[in-house]
Amino acid sequence: MTAPSPMFRRHAALAVSVISALTFALGTAAPGNADPQPDESRLRAELTTLNKKVDKLIEVYAARRESLKKAQAAEGAARADLRKAEEAYAGAERQLGSIAQLYYQSSAGELPSLLFSADMSGVAIMEQLAAEQSTSLRDFARSRDLREQAAEKAAQLTREIGEETKAVEVQREEAEKVIAEIEKKLDALVPTGSGRRADGSWAPQLPTGPDNITDRTLIMREAVKKRFDLPYEVGCYRAENDGGEHPLGRACDFMMSTGGSMPSAANVKLGDEIAAWAVENRAGLGVKYVIWRQRINSGSGWSAMSDRGGTTANHFDHVHISMF
Repeated sequence: MTAPSPMFRRHAALAVSVISALTFALGTAAPGNADPQPDESRLRAELTTLNKKVDKLIEVYAARRESLKKAQAAEGAARADLRKAEEAYAGAERQLGSIAQLYYQSSAGELPSLLFSADMSGVAIMEQLAAEQSTSLRDFARSRDLREQAAEKAAQLTREIGEETKAVEVQREEAEKVIAEIEKKLDALVPTGSGRRADGSWAPQLPTGPDNITDRTLIMREAVKKRFDLPYEVGCYRAENDGGEHPLGRACDFMMSTGGSMPSAANVKLGDEIAAWAVENRAGLGVKYVIWRQRINSGSGWSAMSDRGGTTANHFDHVHISMF
């Protein structure tokens, strides 16, 4: 069995640290010591740590993938050189066979007299050619053997890097499973919006405080800020009366880009996550509807909206959450 490469051993050490973090994150509750309400700050610290580890694993995975491509290319080149060496060797063998046949024919006196002259023996020529070709054949054989060794080494390196790449991917998947578990625990701690009546409806609220938003909107905004690492400022109240909830202090825009530009792929993904989270927690928080990327969701699925004429107007650069 081939010994693991130094790079593989380093990745194995990284795997041990990740698995240790995963075990710590999930915890093992002893009988009688189970914590029914996980500490939110502890969960968030664990989530931050694990996300950093996942980012590192993604970097390692990307590097391994790049190394794998190079190794595969090197293996392909080595195999191509081996094929050329084998073809050259086969050609040399055929040529030596032809010389041997000529030698036999000349010895038997069957070659045309054109091959022989008074001052040169045809047999001597054949012997010289055969000797030269035998030397060439040995050189071809050595070249072929060296190329075969190179191809095998390249294949072994490709296999090792491929195994390392798979191992890192498994580690990342395991870490992301634990992250999902922690996020479930955090979602269980999402606060309930204020002003909820016994029948499940929501009592009207007036905007208050320095932000001029309702208490229910404030609870939602802070919950989103805790749950997600937001890239830009959050805009809630605005005096402009456009018929929506902003001037009533009942809506917030979570920006995914600035200046009316389209968000990056990473921020589009983040916007998707925020929108999905708001819909999932709408009943507890008191969310009226969510708008994101020219679609609206009031709790019964996403529906397309008409074109309002711009990136911001169509909510491509921010997630809009309106509250009851």
